[in-house]
Amino acid sequence: MRLLIALGLLLVPAAPSHAADVADLLLSGGVFYTVAEPGRVEGSLAVNDGRIVYLGDDAGAAKWRGPETRVIELDGRVVTPGLIDAHSHLESLGAALERLDLVGTGSYAEVVERVRAAAAGLPAGEWVRGRGWDQNDWAEKGFPEHGPLSAAVPDHPVWLTRIDGHAALLNARALELLGIDAATADPPGGRFLRNAVGQPTGVLVDAAMGVAGGRLPGPSAAERRRQIETGAEHCLARGLTTVTEMGIAQEGWQAYEALRAADRLPLRVALFLDGDQPELVARWLERGPALDPEARLTLRGIKLYADGALGSRGAALLEPYDDDPGNLGLLLASGDELESVCRRALAAGFQVGIHAIGDRGALVALDAIERAFGGESRPEAGFRVEHAQVMRPADVRRMAALGVIASMQPTHATSDMPWAGDRVGERRLAGAYAWRQVLAAGGRLALGSDFPVESADPRLGLYAAVTRQDLAGWPAGGWLPAELLSREEALRGFTLDAAESLFLDGEVGSLEVGKRADLVVFSADIMQVPVERLPAVEVDLTLVDGEVAYRRGEAP
Repeated sequence: MRLLIALGLLLVPAAPSHAADVADLLLSGGVFYTVAEPGRVEGSLAVNDGRIVYLGDDAGAAKWRGPETRVIELDGRVVTPGLIDAHSHLESLGAALERLDLVGTGSYAEVVERVRAAAAGLPAGEWVRGRGWDQNDWAEKGFPEHGPLSAAVPDHPVWLTRIDGHAALLNARALELLGIDAATADPPGGRFLRNAVGQPTGVLVDAAMGVAGGRLPGPSAAERRRQIETGAEHCLARGLTTVTEMGIAQEGWQAYEALRAADRLPLRVALFLDGDQPELVARWLERGPALDPEARLTLRGIKLYADGALGSRGAALLEPYDDDPGNLGLLLASGDELESVCRRALAAGFQVGIHAIGDRGALVALDAIERAFGGESRPEAGFRVEHAQVMRPADVRRMAALGVIASMQPTHATSDMPWAGDRVGERRLAGAYAWRQVLAAGGRLALGSDFPVESADPRLGLYAAVTRQDLAGWPAGGWLPAELLSREEALRGFTLDAAESLFLDGEVGSLEVGKRADLVVFSADIMQVPVERLPAVEVDLTLVDGEVAYRRGEAP
């Protein structure tokens, strides 16, 4: 179906269409967590034309059952709204699933061995691409140097992206092919790390990745489409029915548009433009948002960067890193630059999400937004601060007062908790990963994962939100436990509040008559099982528009 491109179009649920009050689909005998009043319903849910037409007791559902109605007997299983990831990278997830997985490597030596083994099966000269290494998981926590990697894999260029996507490790062959040597200057907002004699170590941070990565061979159009489909199937198997693509170029838009036109986009995707491409942004601001009347594919957001990442010490801080004196991190854009895009986006009907991880990054981002808002609260604009990991408590409150959404990722906290205190010191942890403070200030909290930086599995996000512990239950009571969320708050963050952050709350995010039937059927009650069992609760079914998009035990 062709996309409807329009400026300011509102997605309003259509009135249910049901001939003779007969449903296409009936889910019978279950427990439904609605994320809206009344909150919990025991009974049945009926679907017609992809929308919910009934939710209530089993007796009341009888009139919706006809001879051709498909019936799913739930036998007491639990149903929630389809889960939503408010900050993710679907195409990158698909690419990561096809590349060398370095997540969980316990040492640099293990990384080198995995790359050596992968290269052994490739034709000479072919690039080896991988993602997921994290030096914070190693006994030696400093950034690696390329020497051991270059010795093990001398004939293949190697590019290994760090887990947060804000640094990469290259071997000597890749440095040579990309023209990186001692004379290569650091770009604004980035660094080529160097050894004591000024030679590149092979580690590229933030904007340096962009300088070098622009010379890499990119995926073909067919490869992009395949990677999106691969990522989508992975998400559906984990209960996700809506995801985001935070920062796409025109080629990415074309891939999504082609999949949508061919009816090969099996879930909902909300796209944000890559704000580092000013010409692309200018064209879209003139064109206006792309809004799908079926809410399957939308583009009405712009992704900007205030700073880098905490793990690679690129997050911009007001005071130096505790474990790297003199380093204030990296500001990737000025406040004036951010404000200019925000003003233009407001005028053209776009929302803006600004990546801000450090307290200085958040300060610059909020100052720019506040100026663009004329000092007023503008919740209807849907502007967001992405990650908001380390903030001054006063800025958490200001973010809420401005009506700016906190787009945060629970598993970032549980991944970072072993070393975040080393980076920023105890004093700055007062505003770190501060989910409860956002809600206490009256703010809006949209939850996600930032996959493939973290796992795409929202069950892990729910678990992290309500425990602030790793999967082994450490630390007892949770890390910075004052920031814990209840299960109801966590589920809302991954459903209705995430939908609101994407202007989709009129369509999805809760189980209400008139809304689209995006649903997840779980094998056990995720709101009642012992918390340690939460990540292991199975997704039995995932439905999008009332159609089964994933069934446990069936191949995609």
